[in-house]
Amino acid sequence: MAVAKPTTMVLRRRTRAPKRYSEDEDGLGCNDVYCERCGSGDFGSKLLLCDKCDKGYHLFCLRPILVSVPKGSWFCPSCTNIKQPQLFPLVQTKIVDFFRIRRSSESMENQSNIKKRKRACSLAVSKRKRKLLAYNPTEAPQRRLEQMASLATALKASGTEYSDGLTYRPGMALRSANCAALEKGGMQILPKEDIETLNLCKKMMEKGECPPLMVVFDPVEGFTVQADRYIKDLTIITEYVGDVDYLKNRENDDGDSMMTLLHASNPSKSLVICPDKRSNIARFVNGINNFSPDGRKKQNVKCVRYDVNGECRVLLIANRDIRKGERLYYDYNGYEHEYPTEHFV
Repeated sequence: MAVAKPTTMVLRRRTRAPKRYSEDEDGLGCNDVYCERCGSGDFGSKLLLCDKCDKGYHLFCLRPILVSVPKGSWFCPSCTNIKQPQLFPLVQTKIVDFFRIRRSSESMENQSNIKKRKRACSLAVSKRKRKLLAYNPTEAPQRRLEQMASLATALKASGTEYSDGLTYRPGMALRSANCAALEKGGMQILPKEDIETLNLCKKMMEKGECPPLMVVFDPVEGFTVQADRYIKDLTIITEYVGDVDYLKNRENDDGDSMMTLLHASNPSKSLVICPDKRSNIARFVNGINNFSPDGRKKQNVKCVRYDVNGECRVLLIANRDIRKGERLYYDYNGYEHEYPTEHFV
């Protein structure tokens, strides 16, 4: 692979589980199996059978779409009686505890320092054309509570613990394995001023000043993220976080949200981010259908891997101005082009 260009280098890894299709091991199709949604028996390799009623559904006909065949038992919508997710209580103390928001007697002083840093950052924009911007949180505290409650609802519904940083768990990759110098072809380095902007975003989140985003449940797309105020081009939306593990340990994992962290020259040292147990709002930003022009037009966020003080980090960054109410989308595929998005809405 050639050295990464100074724009974006996007790597998105979505694994595929062992096949459980309507065809047997000898490749003989079951002609009496058809999709309950579209009525077709075509695309047998995409036809999933319910383990309770034995009815068939194409992966891409389900809403939300299933991107891979799940491990273990799977039950169709009729047998599971899917309901709207239970809303997280709009109670300040519960939200503070859920997100582990810091309560400090120095909050006013910290807020003053952040405002000074914001002003200093704005003056430096003209010096560097591609400078990253810190997100601008909503001023109204009540609205910020609603934004955080929407994220807590999605995390609780997916059985995920909140985390705003990469986590290194026993039995997975050690932090010392996250070495940007191992990247095949090299990795672009995040400049010092952009690191300061990233750290500012982290500190704002620690204080409960979250990005101006709402997580909404869509019956077609599932959980998705939309802007709750105008967001400028080059604004840091969030960092893609989760448990860090070796790719070799996840080759047969059916998780649909794994992200490449390190694409090493030695494949055994390649790392992925697994957000199924611990994550933040990045997990719910949806992908585009990059097989259609209309799908590509929806992209308003880019995914970029950076060398940050010697470690690999993945950032989601606005790649154009985003209007209030606009949903966030980015391209799941990089140069690998291995993730099937042709059936995305």
